[in-house]
Amino acid sequence: MTSFRPGLCSVTFRKLAPRTIVRLAAECGIEGIEWGGDVHVPPGQPDLARHVRRLTENAGIAVASYGSYIAPPSDDEDAFASVLDTAHALGAPNVRIWAGSRNRDSATYSTEERRDTAALIRRMARRAADASVTLGLEYHPGSLTDDLASAQNLMAEIDDPNVFLYWQPRPGLPLAEALDELRAIGRETSHVHVFAWDSEKARYPLADQRAYWSEILTHVPATRWPGERFAMLEFVRDDSPEQFRADAAVFHQMLEEARKRPSGADRSL
Repeated sequence: MTSFRPGLCSVTFRKLAPRTIVRLAAECGIEGIEWGGDVHVPPGQPDLARHVRRLTENAGIAVASYGSYIAPPSDDEDAFASVLDTAHALGAPNVRIWAGSRNRDSATYSTEERRDTAALIRRMARRAADASVTLGLEYHPGSLTDDLASAQNLMAEIDDPNVFLYWQPRPGLPLAEALDELRAIGRETSHVHVFAWDSEKARYPLADQRAYWSEILTHVPATRWPGERFAMLEFVRDDSPEQFRADAAVFHQMLEEARKRPSGADRSL
């Protein structure tokens, strides 16, 4: 079992300013924030990135990651260079990217396209390593990590120690399948995104899926990831700060229970 620190993805509150997000996160005991590159810290704005870093660190919260929307092969190494510079200004030790063109299913890629995408991600990973930054691939539908086999094949094709997988369940994924997936790829994972959705992407209070997430957080396998791991709340019902407060309280309870509960107490992997 891996111990996670409580985190938040800033994209949960795209309509809120960074200062408001930091205040809310601190109030709710969040220890790390992944700042999104679409609204809160766009690439190519280092002064803004430094400002958000100060806000975050002055509140006693870590910058856990930079959630970029780089999507190789749609985005090239020059685009990634701007993201990496912004991550440096933000103080982010990790950059999250999209694996493949956005909203394109893995089954539609040819062997050559997969090979070229893996090579491009590898070059980005080497550039990130030179800057002492790790690279995380979004584990997500409509990408080259949209199912277990494709994600495993992609990681094998990239074959770079600086590349990791951000894991999250596909919306509606049954618990048994989620645990099997984690068992298969757990060594490659870094952080985990936590949300309460169903297969239609309807959102619910985290308390409604407490049993599901308690099992996952208890049984996440050991990993080669070198740093501290965050389980990050991502999206809440109605984008509501009040719902986030309620979810965060449940979240802390789950993390504490997972720390105290022996792995395999109720379910063996």
